[in-house]
Amino acid sequence: MFRQIYRFQLHFCSASLQEIPVSRTTNLQGLAIVAMELALQNATHTLSVIKELRRNETWGHPFASACLRDCDVLYSEGVITLVDAVAVFLEGKYGSAGAWLTAVMDGTTTCEEGFGDMEEASQLTEQNYSVFQLCDVALCIVNLLVSHA
Repeated sequence: MFRQIYRFQLHFCSASLQEIPVSRTTNLQGLAIVAMELALQNATHTLSVIKELRRNETWGHPFASACLRDCDVLYSEGVITLVDAVAVFLEGKYGSAGAWLTAVMDGTTTCEEGFGDMEEASQLTEQNYSVFQLCDVALCIVNLLVSHA
């Protein structure tokens, strides 16, 4: 369901990339790197938000604690996966980079959907959305590069 709600948003894509000055003058490879770096930055920030929520235990709901624990694992792995995606992309392995980006997107979806059984809304919806969209932007660019290779 998360994937259906958070389809690729062109406005999000252009607004995100325009924040980075080099994106206006670079090629597709450069745009992919910018998008992956933005996704990495957002995933790292989200991981710190998750750790803070777990530390404060502001939810008081045992199910929420379990969801946050799962999200902690997913985002810890996601940050490493994004670093790996950038590395394989720089080696010209665009297909592998795309697979790693998809894995991170799946992690954001799993994190968000984990809260689905709770009566309270997820406090991570905005962060999950941003990381998902940034990975999707990078994935679209990577797929363009694959199709033109």
